[in-house]
Amino acid sequence: MNENFMGIINLDENDDNIKELSKNRTLAAIPIAGRYRIIDFILSNMTNSGIENIGIFTKMESRSLIDHLSNGRPWDLNRKIKGLRVFNYTEKNLNLDDVQNFSKNILYFKRSREEYVVMASSYMICNIDLKEAMEFHIKSKNDITIIYKKVEDADSRFIHCDTLNINHEGRVISVGRNIGINEKANISMEIYMLKKKMFMNIVNECISTGNYRKVKHNIYKCLKYLNVGVFEFKGYLSCVNSIKSYYRTSMELLDHKIMGELFSKYKPIYTKTNDDMPCRYFQSSNVINSIIGDGCSIYGTIENSIIFRRVTISKGSILKNCIVLQNCIVDNNVKLEYTILDKNVHIKTDKELKGDKDAPIVMQNYERIY
Repeated sequence: MNENFMGIINLDENDDNIKELSKNRTLAAIPIAGRYRIIDFILSNMTNSGIENIGIFTKMESRSLIDHLSNGRPWDLNRKIKGLRVFNYTEKNLNLDDVQNFSKNILYFKRSREEYVVMASSYMICNIDLKEAMEFHIKSKNDITIIYKKVEDADSRFIHCDTLNINHEGRVISVGRNIGINEKANISMEIYMLKKKMFMNIVNECISTGNYRKVKHNIYKCLKYLNVGVFEFKGYLSCVNSIKSYYRTSMELLDHKIMGELFSKYKPIYTKTNDDMPCRYFQSSNVINSIIGDGCSIYGTIENSIIFRRVTISKGSILKNCIVLQNCIVDNNVKLEYTILDKNVHIKTDKELKGDKDAPIVMQNYERIY
C-alpha cells in the first residue's frame, strides 16, 4: 500500500517572523536540536512510512538546503528509480505561490506511477507514522484527508496556523486561522492525502482560472463539494514559524520525555552525517542539562542550552538558555542568556547579552564579530 503513495514536501512556508534565521536559507534548512535541520522530521517521517518517491518543492536561497539533502543517501533515497527529487522555484519574486511551481513540473507527477499523494510542509515538528493515516485515507474513501491535532494551548502556540472546524461526522466544514484567542483548537498539520489525479486537476484549475495561488486554498474553498475528512495525531507537535516558536521548540528538546518521543529508535530521524571529533571538555568546564554537538571545545559554563558542532566556549564564559549554531566562537568572560547565535558568529571578550524567553536576542551570521 505504501508504495502507492508519493510524497511532496511543499516549502512555500511563510517565514516572515523568522527572517533572522531564514535570511540566507529556507525555513526548512534552519538547524535544530544540535545536528539536524527542520526538514529532517517530515522527510524521515515519509521514508519511515515506506514512501520511496519524494519531491521537494523549494524557493530561492536553497543552497544550504541542497547541500544538506545531498543525494538523499541519509534517507535511503539515492536511487535511479523513484528516490529524492528537488524542484527550485525559478522566479525570484514568488510570494507563497506553490501552484506555479507544481504546474511547471507537472511532468514529474505524470511520470510517477503512484496513485496517491501525501503533501506536507516542513515546519510541523513531530514524529508520525504515516502508514496508519494512509490506510485510514483509503478505507474512508475521503476525497482528501487532513492530519490534525487537538491542542489546548492555542492561545500561546501555533499562532497563524490553520484551524479546522470539524462536524460530528469527521468532515471539515470550514478552515480558519489561529490568532491566539481560544485555548482549544484543531490545528491543521498541513499534511494532505489525496489521489494524484485530483491533485493535478487542482493545480490545473488554479492555473487556468487564476483564482487560487495555493493548492490548499483551492481545497478550503471547495469543502462543500469535496469529502474532506480528518485523521487525528495524538503525539508531540510543535510548529516552527517564528523566532519565538523556534526558541521554545528547541528548549523543549531538553525535556527527556519529548526528546525520547521525537527521536525514537523505532522511528529514527535521519540527517546528513558529518565526521567530527568528539567534543572536548576541559577542566574549567561545567555543563548542565544541555545538548552539545561534536567538535566543540568547552572551557566555560553551559546550562539549559543547545550547542551545535564546532563551537568554542572560552574560559570564564557563562551561557544559560542559549542556542549556539555551528562554528561560533565565544571569547573569555562572556555572559549570554536567552540568546541565539547564528552560524560563524564571534562574541568578543567581556560582552554581556540577555534576552527574554519570549523574545530571545538573535545575533546573525557570516563571521560577524560583536
